[in-house]
Amino acid sequence: MNVSDLARRLKVTPQELLEKLPKLGFDIGQRAVKIDNRIAEQIFKKWTQQARRERLRGQLLELSAESGGNDQDPADKKDIILPAVVVVRDLAGRLNLPVTRVIQELMKAGILASQNERLDFETAAIIADELGFNAKLEDEEAKQTKEEEEAQDKLQEKIEKAAEEKMAERPPVVVVMGHVDHGKTKTLDAIRRTHVVEGEAGGITQHIGAYQAMRKNRLITFIDTPGHEAFTVMRSRGAKVADIAILVVAADDGVQPQTREVIDIIRAAKIPFVVALNKIDKPEADPDRVLAELAEVGVTTEAWGGDVPVAKISAKQGEGIDDLLEVILLLSDMNADQIKSNPDRLASGTIIEAHVDKGEGPVATALIQVGTLRRNDYLGVNGELLGRVRAMRDFKGDAVDEATPGTPVKVLGFKAAPSVGDIFEVPEDWRSLEKRKARSNYQATSQFTAVKSIKEEDKEKKGHASLNVIIKADVLGSLEAILGMLEKIQHDQVSVEVIKKGLGNVTESDIEVAAASGNSVVYGFNTVATSAASVMARDQGVELKEYQIIYELIDDIIARLNAMLPDEVIRTELGKAEVVAVFRTEKDRMVVGCKVKSGMAKEGAKLIVWRKEGEEEQPMGQGEIESLQVGKEKVKEVMAGQECGISYHGKEKLEVGDRLDIYTEESKTQKVEIPR
Repeated sequence: MNVSDLARRLKVTPQELLEKLPKLGFDIGQRAVKIDNRIAEQIFKKWTQQARRERLRGQLLELSAESGGNDQDPADKKDIILPAVVVVRDLAGRLNLPVTRVIQELMKAGILASQNERLDFETAAIIADELGFNAKLEDEEAKQTKEEEEAQDKLQEKIEKAAEEKMAERPPVVVVMGHVDHGKTKTLDAIRRTHVVEGEAGGITQHIGAYQAMRKNRLITFIDTPGHEAFTVMRSRGAKVADIAILVVAADDGVQPQTREVIDIIRAAKIPFVVALNKIDKPEADPDRVLAELAEVGVTTEAWGGDVPVAKISAKQGEGIDDLLEVILLLSDMNADQIKSNPDRLASGTIIEAHVDKGEGPVATALIQVGTLRRNDYLGVNGELLGRVRAMRDFKGDAVDEATPGTPVKVLGFKAAPSVGDIFEVPEDWRSLEKRKARSNYQATSQFTAVKSIKEEDKEKKGHASLNVIIKADVLGSLEAILGMLEKIQHDQVSVEVIKKGLGNVTESDIEVAAASGNSVVYGFNTVATSAASVMARDQGVELKEYQIIYELIDDIIARLNAMLPDEVIRTELGKAEVVAVFRTEKDRMVVGCKVKSGMAKEGAKLIVWRKEGEEEQPMGQGEIESLQVGKEKVKEVMAGQECGISYHGKEKLEVGDRLDIYTEESKTQKVEIPR
């Protein structure tokens, strides 16, 4: 793209553009004439954002001057911590001002925003400054990490304290992990002698479930984690609560990307594990090759002189399952000191699955790690009262009155669905817990988020397109996994905007939001649309998609983004030539004599015509080489140092002394990909 064209788009002069670019972090030189298309789009995006901020600040300063100005000393302003994105309603709460006051200030600045509108930090900081506050950016990641670490440390402290008291054996908690389609759920099915596999869409477990099995009068708790890469976060959480891991590897497929990922998770969790070599009944199975591949990634099995046990199984046929359970019990005995807990304490543990049930309300699967959980116990998370145990069910669906360490139970009685991975506890005095307040991490998943409106500046970003999506999922873990995958999508020209998300069926309000925002798709994952919502979607022309397999949903979004991408033009410089004679001139065509100064000239290549005007060369136009001739012979290419005749096609009339920059352009289809 020419610098002058970009300047025209930005409504500034080329000189002004070149002068301001270094301040925006783009140094292309003061004499640049052309600029790469991709860099040009980045400049356009950043220039627009900067112009918006300057315009907003100017409007506020102007209004402040008209009203007598804000005479408050900056040192007297109150400090306020704001996140990177804040809802207008929450901003008013943090400033301890009526929401109408904040909306009025926004309107003064020319921003029409409802109380559910989301503002970026720069805009919120300017508004806060005008209202007498000094805004600082909150480190969300550090805050969340600190909260998680504190919760983990508190649980660990309880476990260690319990170790000094009355201890009792508990069932070992086993996590089953491995690459997609390697047979994790079938392995569990063979262990439990039930048939949950038929209910799994496409052979993929959609959310963490917990089950128990009996072997030699000893209970073993199994946590089933989804195998697809979308559930990395959930698998990591699963490993944190487990005592032993089963690494399922298909004997006919070997070590795959997710297998390596799982190995890293197990090592980070520092838990013993056994390799379950599945599908040994297949003719193409090659156990020795798989063991060699495992050794290459640092997993040395006992057969290769290491300390990692191997159990060869066929989950489909039910072969080798007894041997696998024997190995698990052996590992449990070897680590018996760590697999103990005090059942007489107040309960603490980890939430391993959560969702909102239409009939039962917020429901969570909890793994008890310390103490005994009983009916009517109060539940707290991070110092906040989250609910009371109204009822409990074991993995078979039977009602139970108490759950001891190592036992997974389905708990009813939460005020709102907790997050997967939350550490819960039964407090000594439930009155000491803060009453539940609106927390951002719960609002983001248990409730609907506010709609992000499309501002005028966004509409002006012609170089950047966004796909608006609404995500409704059945359980919290699935919603987290989908959002985690979407966050990985990074591209300069297209993006995904989640304008609403939540749990439960697709409703009429979801369709209304999609219709209002435009270019929106409503996705239901393991949920259905109400009949009224389906009718409204048809009438409003809103596309409604329902999926049961997570990677099919992600693939649909990727396909839509790819369709929005323009082809990328790749330019290759070939050489330079100089016009030494003009032989024939026609309309839009000429035959000239040239000398190739560097590189090469090629038939069909494009060229830029440069002409010296005063002290500097200026680009005069573009054209194409239709054919080349050396002497009386037509050729495809002419190398540096040779003279040739060029049949030129272009509107600009060539003159002796003109310099020709010769290049080729190739159109390449761009693709959006999720980093592996």
